[in-house]
Amino acid sequence: MIAVLSVELRKLNRSLAAVLAIAASSLIAIFGFFMVLRGTRAQSWDMWMVSAIGIWAYFMLPMSVTALTALVAHMEHGPKSWDHLRSLPLPRWRLYAAKAAMVLLVVAIMSLLTLLLTWGAVVLATTLKPELTPTGPFELARYATTMGKVFLSALLMIAIQLWIALRFASFVPALVVGIGGTFFSVVATSAKQGVFFPWQMPVNMLATEAWRVNTALGLGCGLGLVVLALATVHLSRREVL
Repeated sequence: MIAVLSVELRKLNRSLAAVLAIAASSLIAIFGFFMVLRGTRAQSWDMWMVSAIGIWAYFMLPMSVTALTALVAHMEHGPKSWDHLRSLPLPRWRLYAAKAAMVLLVVAIMSLLTLLLTWGAVVLATTLKPELTPTGPFELARYATTMGKVFLSALLMIAIQLWIALRFASFVPALVVGIGGTFFSVVATSAKQGVFFPWQMPVNMLATEAWRVNTALGLGCGLGLVVLALATVHLSRREVL
């Protein structure tokens, strides 16, 4: 398994995944930088960091997962290399499990980058305008915990997107599902039923009601692991992709 993971990691190094990871997180930081400069009075660290987590969970995470899963799947769909990979003398499930592990790793790195770059953007902006230096404590542990919950609650969405991206050779079905899920997540933000919608589960980690946080986290993480396992079994048994 380690050898398969190593191969997948090398493939990612030669792909646009690194560019995507940095670009998506940087956009939130750039937005935060200019928002700080536009301010007329100092805001709290909570205002900037929680807002960044919200933007990530609400829009950038679903769109990044859509692009990343399509990119990872197209590495094999494009050159039609599935036949070669599936003929190798190793269990097929390892191929798909390695793909899932790499996607989860990249999303986790992007989540951490979002926090780090946002902190850097606020510090840089307040260096230019010291009177806007954030007030209150910088609670890194709380921000990291919330971002961790966002990541875990997104597992179901990631599993669905990866399953579709690997199942269909064309990237169109995965893009349609990802864009459609994000669209309904945005237009139905206030819907109470959103706690059961995979694309809205991450943003529910910022809810004030404990039941919404616990429900979205439990469903997103628990069902996400189940769907990842089902996807691995299903794709492993297919003879033609």
